[in-house]
Amino acid sequence: MAFKLPELGFDYDALEPHIDARTMEIHHSKHHAGYLKKFNAAIEGTELEKMKPTHIFAEISKYGDAVRNNGGGFFNHALFWNFLTPNSNENLERNLADAINKYFGTLENLKEEFSKAAASQFGSGWAWLVKKDNGELLVTSTPNQDNPLMDISPVNGTPILCLDVWEHAYYLKYQNKRPDYIQAFWNVVNWNKVAELYNK
Repeated sequence: MAFKLPELGFDYDALEPHIDARTMEIHHSKHHAGYLKKFNAAIEGTELEKMKPTHIFAEISKYGDAVRNNGGGFFNHALFWNFLTPNSNENLERNLADAINKYFGTLENLKEEFSKAAASQFGSGWAWLVKKDNGELLVTSTPNQDNPLMDISPVNGTPILCLDVWEHAYYLKYQNKRPDYIQAFWNVVNWNKVAELYNK
């Protein structure tokens, strides 16, 4: 198989009470694993097996829905787990803090804009904080399993934070109260990972 399911780096119950253990288990071992299986099947025996997902996404308009949806589902989730931690700390690394202040004014303003994008994404999708090639930070959202690395995305950039707002990410605990799930997310954000990707 070309790609494998990444480990979380923490136990399924580590994000309690903000994200429940049962949701994390199903999300990782069923939903993420499902996208992975279908993505590998879609690229089996093709040139895509040897390509990085980021390179595939740069020309995603050339490929079918199975590659776009399942490749996005695999990659987006693999990225998402990196932004979660039971040891969240808002003492931000200096370069990241300076950039957030430059483009949003304050961290609270960023959280408000990001939360709004996550809450207003119609149906299933993702909210993103992206870094443009010129260093600018901006918030956007995408439907389904699309992401800002795809050539079909209206906003392109490198994701440095994301949030899954598909119902499978929160329904067991929060039911239809997506805003409550979004608010809880801020308690488990791995800002060290955000800084690492910003500084890359």
